[in-house]
Amino acid sequence: MPSKPFEDRTLSPYTGYTRAHWEAVADSLLAAVAPYATADGALYHFPGEHTSASGRLSDGLEGYARTLLLAAFRRDEKVLERYADGLAAGTAGVWPRVEHRSQPLVEAASIALALRLTRPLLWDRLDDGVRQRAARWLGDGLTAEPWPCNWELFPVTVGGFLQEIGHEPEASRAAIDRGLERIEQWYLGDGWYTDGHGRKFDYYNGWAMHLYPVLHAWLADDTRLLDLYGGRLEAHLADYARLFGGDGAPLLQGRSLTYRFATAAPLWLGALTGRTPLSPGETRRLASGALRYFLDRGAVDDRGLLSLGWHGPDAALLQAYSGPASPYWASKAFVGLLLPPDHEVWTTAEEPGPTDRADAVTPVGPPNWLLQSTTSDGVVRLHNHGSEDARYDPYYTRLAYSTATAPSAPSAPSAPSAPSASSASYDNSVIVGDDPSRTEIEPLGVGAGWAASRHTVGDGIRVTSLVVARGAVEVRAHLVSGAAPGTSVRVTGWAARDGLRSELLPVLGLTDALTGRTHEGDTLFVALARLTGEPDPAPLGETVSVRAHGPGELDVRWSGGSGARVRLDGRGVEVTVRD
Repeated sequence: MPSKPFEDRTLSPYTGYTRAHWEAVADSLLAAVAPYATADGALYHFPGEHTSASGRLSDGLEGYARTLLLAAFRRDEKVLERYADGLAAGTAGVWPRVEHRSQPLVEAASIALALRLTRPLLWDRLDDGVRQRAARWLGDGLTAEPWPCNWELFPVTVGGFLQEIGHEPEASRAAIDRGLERIEQWYLGDGWYTDGHGRKFDYYNGWAMHLYPVLHAWLADDTRLLDLYGGRLEAHLADYARLFGGDGAPLLQGRSLTYRFATAAPLWLGALTGRTPLSPGETRRLASGALRYFLDRGAVDDRGLLSLGWHGPDAALLQAYSGPASPYWASKAFVGLLLPPDHEVWTTAEEPGPTDRADAVTPVGPPNWLLQSTTSDGVVRLHNHGSEDARYDPYYTRLAYSTATAPSAPSAPSAPSAPSASSASYDNSVIVGDDPSRTEIEPLGVGAGWAASRHTVGDGIRVTSLVVARGAVEVRAHLVSGAAPGTSVRVTGWAARDGLRSELLPVLGLTDALTGRTHEGDTLFVALARLTGEPDPAPLGETVSVRAHGPGELDVRWSGGSGARVRLDGRGVEVTVRD
């Protein structure tokens, strides 16, 4: 990438980044993709052999649409001229049509949003014939059936633009109303949506489920909708701000992780609309921290292109819909450039984020998560007791994730049956027999310092799991029900990397090798776990004591004197916290 602006450690003591850095990164990304446009500018074909399931033509459209979105946030008139040429050619027959549940519907939303954001700079300067063709091409997005998830918001986004320009106003209004009505069934309160049916919680909450309705309400100047969706965004950001490590890293959990610093989008959106619990300095500290985290770790290659991966290229993170241009949904992070240079979010000094301020163990109700962060190493840990994808996916199914570790198993099993533990080590799992799977996750509650859930392993076996946490230390308890007596059970902990230390000590029902066997009836297994970057932490066994008081009953006492009384059985979990 070209040379960056000088760091400003007075204005930005945590990241050194200013608005000039965001502008420079946007300009660099836009300059780097230009050579990969087709001669007519309608498609952007990035190098590499990987293609998505939608095919090369759709991938080329994706390259156009997602980088146009970046140009729209940057509002560079010269760059927008080349996208005007591409729009004219694309709508003249180059682009694939928007059809039911097709990838072009996704890209139509990015194009519509970009045109709405830059209407005086791009749309209003087009020839009338181009505008008519573009409106007709986008118009198919009003009636195309989306997948039942965040895709419901793509017709909303298309409809918002078409309604504004007076194209098919009734159909546009119907598409908006239909999509907004459908996402209501997935809103679970406190600022959290599940991404479609089931319990799929991840960053899509911020960069999709909140982004599109809030931007639509803001652009439409619809006070009623902005109060509704902006209020939800504000509630969400109170939890969302806790998902970033001290080094700026987002949690490595969920799908579409190759979008990387798109995680900054809802932070900026809260500042843009005034619907945020975060101060201006905290907003920029978190957003710039995420941007810098990826830039410093090779997310952009030597050609200036975003690679398919996390730091650098990483095929383990890809889904069938991932194409060479997919990472450019990271463009959403640049929504902050809609804020003028004199806005306080750019002029106020950076302030500490939640992970910078104090150690915390925070329950998050709707997804049934427990967030555990420590200032000494800046690591955030997510204990997952309520989020699950319909497919086997290690980025959803594990008991825990963090900002500094990654799942250690293959991205998917070779067949629909449960994956085998014999071929790989599965981190943060309970392996019953040879089966590390975790399906049908049922949340059992979350509270001050604890979270619990029940899940299925194989045929007829249920595991009730509980974590109690303080500082960097965790007490993990697993009650195995329905397994034949003598069935082997193994528990695993963190797959540490980057100089971190992972510890796992047996407490109850486990040997020093972290294995045990079931007996008649329910069998309880307990271990202590810790993921830490501290160079010389106190011995794990001295931080907490755990004693059994009858079947399924535990007394947990921290070294400082506080603790909890825990009961696990076939009906659920009870936790009584003692200060």
